[in-house]
Amino acid sequence: MIKHARAAAGAVALWFAPARVRAEGTTPDYRFSLANERTFLAWLRTALALVGGGFAVDQFLRDLRRPVRVTLAVVLVVGGAMCAVRAVNHWVRCEQAMRRGDDLPVSRFPAALAVLVALVAVALLLTVTLGWAG
Repeated sequence: MIKHARAAAGAVALWFAPARVRAEGTTPDYRFSLANERTFLAWLRTALALVGGGFAVDQFLRDLRRPVRVTLAVVLVVGGAMCAVRAVNHWVRCEQAMRRGDDLPVSRFPAALAVLVALVAVALLLTVTLGWAG
């Protein structure tokens, strides 16, 4: 357990130490590093959109029952926070893999995020069509 906690702490420390990431392996073609950075920024835009969507649900859908509104808002904001954390973690893992000449890391997170967004969309659709207003 402690070993896993130290490994996780070491991985998080890399998020804030790009020089340590650059010190590993050999420098990849800059186009690949820049593509990795663009992907990171796209994930951050997605995170911001989810957080903004959560805020919008809470502030502008006042006709919804409070528990429904708050639940949808919290799911979106938490999804946005998870997306932001995933973005930086994936950026570091991809950069390390490119520098080592390894395969790029795979992740189930995009599928989980897609399911989360689909569930929120279905919940909002049902709420609007069935009139679950407060």
